[in-house]
Amino acid sequence: MNSAVQERWGEECLLRPGSTNCGGCGMSVGLTMLGRALAGERYSLVIPACCGIVTAGAYPSTSYNVPVIASTFASAPAFASGVAAVEALNRRPGDPEGRVICWAGDGGTYDIGMATLSAAAERNENLLYFCYDNEIYGNTGGQRSSATPATARTTTTPGGKQEGKKDIIGILAAHRIPYAATLSIAHPDDFLRKVREALQIQGFRFFLIHAPCPTGWKTEPAETVELVRLAVRSGVFPLYEVFEGRRYRINFEPDGTDPVEYYRRQKRFGREQLDAEALRRIVADRNERLSHLAAS
Repeated sequence: MNSAVQERWGEECLLRPGSTNCGGCGMSVGLTMLGRALAGERYSLVIPACCGIVTAGAYPSTSYNVPVIASTFASAPAFASGVAAVEALNRRPGDPEGRVICWAGDGGTYDIGMATLSAAAERNENLLYFCYDNEIYGNTGGQRSSATPATARTTTTPGGKQEGKKDIIGILAAHRIPYAATLSIAHPDDFLRKVREALQIQGFRFFLIHAPCPTGWKTEPAETVELVRLAVRSGVFPLYEVFEGRRYRINFEPDGTDPVEYYRRQKRFGREQLDAEALRRIVADRNERLSHLAAS
């Protein structure tokens, strides 16, 4: 590797070789894309209990290329708020701003971390929060979370989950934070634009990343990115932004792809459980509501 390539690789590389992540891990791709989006920035990560903190590997090695603080499961936003306050106090005139980033799974965001997430959003802390959503508690055996879709089988819902998925973007938008957006690892240009746009904004900024877990979703590792692309095309995972909790902007319109195909590619959804018409109706109703919000 020549020196120019090595220098660029070191600058953009958030996740270095040697991580403990599974093949096809959507979170791993998300970390790689985040590193590219933040190239040239000075930043640190706060990560609660989740696959993301296991990524680093066994002490004393680490696969992260930036400073990382491991927080308790429920407290990543609280830890990050303290880090951001200290960073602001210690910054000298002319110093670049040190970005403080929370990187958490759906368990530490939708469920266990909801109280501190809401508190940090309500205070409008100057943080960037990324939830890589693999829709289960992936690090502890694949239990259901409130991000798990209805009918999905997990270790604690072997017959399929009865409840639908929590609307985390809607919850954060209700806090009137400056910026919230969904991200797809199959749409790198959109991912890059949104993160860099958020860097120009002060206050609490929230991102939701669709992050397949081949182990928990019962999918092939090689299909991860295509599965995410299919979710966007079919409207299962819409890409959009919310400004100040009020103004919605849709980034990609569904192209008519049948959303049922997305579910059929995952063995966590038993074929006998798939109600095709009900799934199409759920996706259509959600996207109709999103279109209404974007038009208002």
